[in-house]
Amino acid sequence: MAISAKLLGEDEYVVVSTRTHWKALIFPVFVLLVVAGAGSFLAAIVPTGSMQTPVRLAILAVGVVLLLTFAAKPFLNWFFSTYTLTNRRLITRHGILTRTGRDIPLMRINDVSYEHGLVDRILGCGTLHIESAGERGQVVLPDVPHVEHVHLQMSDLLFGGPEGKPGDGILDDEEPPAHMRRRQQPATAADDGETLFNSDDNR
Repeated sequence: MAISAKLLGEDEYVVVSTRTHWKALIFPVFVLLVVAGAGSFLAAIVPTGSMQTPVRLAILAVGVVLLLTFAAKPFLNWFFSTYTLTNRRLITRHGILTRTGRDIPLMRINDVSYEHGLVDRILGCGTLHIESAGERGQVVLPDVPHVEHVHLQMSDLLFGGPEGKPGDGILDDEEPPAHMRRRQQPATAADDGETLFNSDDNR
């Protein structure tokens, strides 16, 4: 499920790698049970005679088409679609025969948030919203398992270091973006080595 190591850059490592939540398989499994049950029942009640075999073959063909369309295809889409978060970028991959992917450098992400309703909270998933500085703007990742954990991991990578760190997608010779820099604090007397009180004042 994790992305191949040969596709990672130098000093890049995977933080989180996951598929969409298994709830995407509920409908395909339901279709599988219904088609298998209905097909078996219809094949069993076909009357004997010269047309029995052709009718059963027709039922089988219709069942196979339904399973390929509404069960196998959604399952393969789920199996081959992955979300991967590294210390440098967010990587999404989708598609069975025609693969599509998108890589978003972490340093281009401005904000990350999540939402999950009652059902999602029960199942342990949610939708992740990512605001990027790219041309497409917002990226929505639906049905992310353990969305709160993924959100926390991404927030730590983006905003965990006040000066920027390797996990922020910032190279060693790069200056952190403005929102990642530590604001300069005004100098105080204590910082200059002076004391606020003098023991001579109390005498």
